[in-house]
Amino acid sequence: MAVIGLGAAVFDLDGTLIDTEPRNRAMWSRLFDAHGVPYDEALIASFAGRRGLEVLADLAHLFPGRTVEGLFEQVVAYGAMEGMPPIAPVPGAVDLVRSLADSGVPLAVVTSGERAYAEGLLDGLGIRGLLDIVVTAGDVVTGKPHPEGYLAAARELDVPPQEMIGFEDAPAGVEAVKSAGMTCVGVTTTQPVGALSEADHVVADFQDVDVVPGPAVRVHGLRTL
Repeated sequence: MAVIGLGAAVFDLDGTLIDTEPRNRAMWSRLFDAHGVPYDEALIASFAGRRGLEVLADLAHLFPGRTVEGLFEQVVAYGAMEGMPPIAPVPGAVDLVRSLADSGVPLAVVTSGERAYAEGLLDGLGIRGLLDIVVTAGDVVTGKPHPEGYLAAARELDVPPQEMIGFEDAPAGVEAVKSAGMTCVGVTTTQPVGALSEADHVVADFQDVDVVPGPAVRVHGLRTL
């Protein structure tokens, strides 16, 4: 167990606050299948936490004659199709955000998703009004694992990064949080503990994190340093 003081908390969205990963993996799989491009689960898993356009730019050679923008529109469209895996809040996530807000802790989300997508999910969770800042894919030049998004959140919140905690579910996000100089809590909703080894603390979900006076959070982790 660890008790961590904090000046602000920053959350990733997909896989961290809301479990969209099964649906996202299904969307990516459909894209590869539609174009007859071979893939495996390890490849799909490696996309977690990254901006879709950057993923597709790296893989453009697999889709000759197709534009990155067109492929991105195609994969996003799959999300609205019938039969896709359902999404649900990560256990304890909404309660933790509300507890932090009640304690006066500045809050932000830094996501690799687009603005409309992110705002829609946050509205659905009922926590958009509790967040001071939402940094999305279109707000940064370089996505995760680059720390630009997290540094932008620190700047906008006017809190030194070393006084902030970032919550992430993917290796790319953990790297971004740590590169920004923040304490990182990894959440194993989409990745095994070992994949989040660079995080300072690792939890199964937010039921292992609670708020204590200070303000601070208490982490009952799978792994703590």
